[in-house]
Amino acid sequence: MSQVKPLQFAYWVPNVSGGLVISQIEQRTRWDAEYNRELAKIAERAGFDYALTQIRFTAGYGADNQHESVTFSQDLLSHTTKLKVIAALLPGPWNPTLAAKQIATISHLYGPRIAVNIVSGWFRGEFKAIGEPWLDHEERYLRSEEFIRCLRGIWRESSFSFAGDFYRFRDYALKPKPLDPLPEIFQGGSSRAARDMASRVSDWYFTNGNTPQGVRQQVDDIRAKAAVNQHAVKIGLNGFVIARESEQEAQAVLQEIIAKANPDAVKGFQHEVKNAGSASPEGEGNWAKSSFEDLVQYNDGFKTNLIGTPQQIAERIIEQKRAGVDLLLLAFLHFHEEVEFFGREVIPRVHELERQEALNAVTV
Repeated sequence: MSQVKPLQFAYWVPNVSGGLVISQIEQRTRWDAEYNRELAKIAERAGFDYALTQIRFTAGYGADNQHESVTFSQDLLSHTTKLKVIAALLPGPWNPTLAAKQIATISHLYGPRIAVNIVSGWFRGEFKAIGEPWLDHEERYLRSEEFIRCLRGIWRESSFSFAGDFYRFRDYALKPKPLDPLPEIFQGGSSRAARDMASRVSDWYFTNGNTPQGVRQQVDDIRAKAAVNQHAVKIGLNGFVIARESEQEAQAVLQEIIAKANPDAVKGFQHEVKNAGSASPEGEGNWAKSSFEDLVQYNDGFKTNLIGTPQQIAERIIEQKRAGVDLLLLAFLHFHEEVEFFGREVIPRVHELERQEALNAVTV
C-alpha cells in the first residue's frame, strides 16, 4: 500500500502550551483556539490530510495549559472543509459508551472527518492525580484493545454485546451510527504489546521518531502479524521538521534548540518516560533507548532527521516511505510559518519523487 498510494501528512495540534520542544528557544506557536483555527486552515491549504489533537490532564514540560481533545477537535472541524481531525482518547477517563456517542455525533455535524487516537497512557502521576487506577504495561494495552473492539462494535452492530475484563455491554444499540466511512482508529506505541494490538484491531499505528532501518523492523513485525490475523494496518511516523534554505542553517536551529533545552524539565520527563519505556516485558517501549537530546522533542522527532533543505527532507521522507511509512506526523518550531513553507516547498517535492519512483517501477 505504501508503495502505491501517495504519502499522507498530519501535524500535531498545539492545543497544549509550551510548544513541541522542551526548550527556551523562541517558539512562535500558541495553544489558544484562535491560533489553532488559523493553523488548521493553513494546514488544509498546504496539503495536510490530518491534524492530531493531544490529550493531557496534568501539566508537564511546559504544558501548563491544556485544552480537551474531543471538544477542540470539533472546533477545528468547524473551521475547515477537508482536513481530518484525530481526537486523542485515554481509556480510563473515557469509556467506550461516551466515546462512541461523542464521535458519532461529531460525524453527523461535520461529515466523516473525525478519527480517534487511543492513548494507552504512560504517565503514572497523571492517573494518580485524577484518581484513575494505574494498570501495568500489558494490562493498559489489553484495556485499549477492548476499548477499540467496543468502539467498533457499537458503531457497526445494531445490538452490541461484549463481556471483557474491562468493559461489559448487553444489547446496546447506538443511534445514530457515525456516517460512513466509519471513523478511523489510530494508536501509538513501540513495544511488542503495542505492535501486537495494532496487528489485531487498529487502522493506524503511530510510532516515535526513528531511522528508516528502525522503522522497517517495526513495520515488518506488525504486518507479518496482521497478515496472520487477516487484518491490515497502516503506519504513521513522528518527525520534527526544521526546513531551511541551507543544511547549515537547519542544523544551527537544531543545536540552538538543544542548547536552550530546559535540563530540569527534560530530565524530569526522561525519568518518567524511561520508566514507561522499560515497563514493557522486553524493555523496548516508547523512549526506552532515547537520549537527553532525543527527549528535547518529546516524541523522538529529531531521530527521523527531517532537518535540512526542502530537497533533503523530501528525499529522507521517501526513504521512510520505502521502509513502510504511510503517514508523517509532524511538529514544527513556528507552526503557522513552517507548515505553510512545508506545504509549498516540501510536499510537492515528495510527490514528484513519488511520481519518479512510480515511473521507474513501470519501466523496469
